[in-house]
Amino acid sequence: MASAIEVRDLCKSFGAFRAVDGISFSVPQGTVFGLLGANGAGKSTTIRMLCGLLAPSSGMARVAGCDIAKDPEGVKRSIGYMSQKFSLYEDLTVIENLRFFAGLYGLAPRRIETEAGEIMSLTGLAGREASLAAELSAGYRQRLALGCALLHSPRVLFLDEPTAGVDPAARRVFWDIIYRLADSGSTVLITTHYLDEAEYCGTVTLMHAGRIVAAGSPGQLKRERFPGRLVEVECDNPEAALAALKADPRIEEAALFGTRLHAAIAPGAGELIVEGILASRGVGLSRAESILPSLEDVFIRVISESEKEDRP
Repeated sequence: MASAIEVRDLCKSFGAFRAVDGISFSVPQGTVFGLLGANGAGKSTTIRMLCGLLAPSSGMARVAGCDIAKDPEGVKRSIGYMSQKFSLYEDLTVIENLRFFAGLYGLAPRRIETEAGEIMSLTGLAGREASLAAELSAGYRQRLALGCALLHSPRVLFLDEPTAGVDPAARRVFWDIIYRLADSGSTVLITTHYLDEAEYCGTVTLMHAGRIVAAGSPGQLKRERFPGRLVEVECDNPEAALAALKADPRIEEAALFGTRLHAAIAPGAGELIVEGILASRGVGLSRAESILPSLEDVFIRVISESEKEDRP
């Protein structure tokens, strides 16, 4: 399958600080690709380079066949971009926003009306043409922002935290739209801090301190990072339990999840060892049950391992 995005040894430095440190990945055409990482991981800098807005310090990347360093204008013509912050005109109506951005993209007048109609149908905005953008709910505002990014039929779509601040029902609708776009051949690169949403991506890449620390399908990452059991623990003293579990060599990783703990047990060891460890420390156990790992479990484990490797 042809690559819509191809990145090789891409770097970006600001003085002595290296924000993006030699990353490489490819995104096949017609797929949904998740770029994950905490604030400061390098995601935004990476996206700005891939959108032709920021020149790389070294390395190479092609987006929709255009070299980001040699042909940034070609990149901009081939992509759609939706930022985390709503950036459309609140004092314009839905249809006025669509017409305005279609004009900026250089669409002919006849095509503007056709494209706007198709976008309103795709995003569920039909019937709200006369509504001011300021009057829309957060979910519909995001649909409008997505619609404006799609007017010129971009080959690659960049979505930066597109569902931030949107309720779960609206997030589900938004992802339905993303799937339809991918099914029609569009390539979507999305960043999100909702790790449950990242489960919907075909491939995810985790960034930390400017580097890629893990990549693969959600299922692949879970299998690789948790070859043994993952146990969820409820107890009367989570902090004491966490310290006890981390001190035992049979526990590969332990982390707090609200008032509960998740403990990764080494392959070959049974989940009953958790009960024994906590009993020996006088921690009252309410429940210890094997569960399937989530991407949040993977993220915590990968970052913990990466930070251990970085220590002198």
